[in-house]
Amino acid sequence: MAPVSLSVKTERWPLREPFAISRGTKREAVVVVAEIWDGVHRGRGECVPYARYGESVEAVARALEAKAADMRHGLDRDSLQAAMPAGAARNALDCAIWDLSAKRARRPVHELLGEPAPKPLTTAFTISLGAPEQMARAAGKAASRPLLKIKLGGCADVESIAAVRRAAAHCELIVDANEGWTSQNLEENLAACARAGVTLVEQPLPADRDDAIAKINRPVPICADESVRSLASLAALQGKYDAVNIKLDKAGGLSEALAMAHEAHRLGFMIMVGCMVATSLSMAPAMLVAQRARIVDLDGPLLLEHDRTHGIRYENGLVYPADPQLWG
Repeated sequence: MAPVSLSVKTERWPLREPFAISRGTKREAVVVVAEIWDGVHRGRGECVPYARYGESVEAVARALEAKAADMRHGLDRDSLQAAMPAGAARNALDCAIWDLSAKRARRPVHELLGEPAPKPLTTAFTISLGAPEQMARAAGKAASRPLLKIKLGGCADVESIAAVRRAAAHCELIVDANEGWTSQNLEENLAACARAGVTLVEQPLPADRDDAIAKINRPVPICADESVRSLASLAALQGKYDAVNIKLDKAGGLSEALAMAHEAHRLGFMIMVGCMVATSLSMAPAMLVAQRARIVDLDGPLLLEHDRTHGIRYENGLVYPADPQLWG
């Protein structure tokens, strides 16, 4: 890649309402944006530092700023994969390089990849963790959507999933426990999910204590989330998980995420593509990976008070490919 300048900024995007999972509650989305500029064209990438893996906003911003000299010396996308570890910082820079490449070529990223044009996809809409009656009310309001993602990992999960099913009788349901279950309540909670007709359960046990999954009969397919990060982590999940959730912030960018999707398919995993709570700039590159997924969870912007200019369109439960003015 020809030399470019790199700028890094942190942005805060308020949420419509508090968003709760088993590890805590957030009221805003804090994102880090990498922007590269060649004097004519500008490329952008957005990431969300993932505290679960020890990342902080400040450390991710510093890691990106430390690459400014390398970008001035022509660091390209292939070299970037070895120059930075998988994670949020590399995601922002990898996606910014893809965006700049598309603008320079005057061709969309899918064409640079040799892929067909992306299509609109059904996306999950997330129901935040809360008391059973609170979750049922939220599910009832969203019951016209085709796919709901239910956050569990609390003390009343059996009651919560049953209440959600009553309130949203016709929706496809997936569940995300965010490592909030134990080996003692795993089978009981999975049975409750099976009774509710849940399609998929994400990361029921902590990533470092998930061996119990391989020892039980699974009435519902189980998806690795926190247990899967980059391409190298996939092989060890065989026998424990039926699916993997690919997120660009974990993988370290679109380049790695595409490689993960290819390998996950080869290994026989069902593919899910997920996101952090972020703007449409994060969702845009993930839409290209999501074309290969059975389950798509790219609802981050729907949780915000407002989104970016030229944000992704959401309509009737579908998420649409990005406007090139936004990315790619």
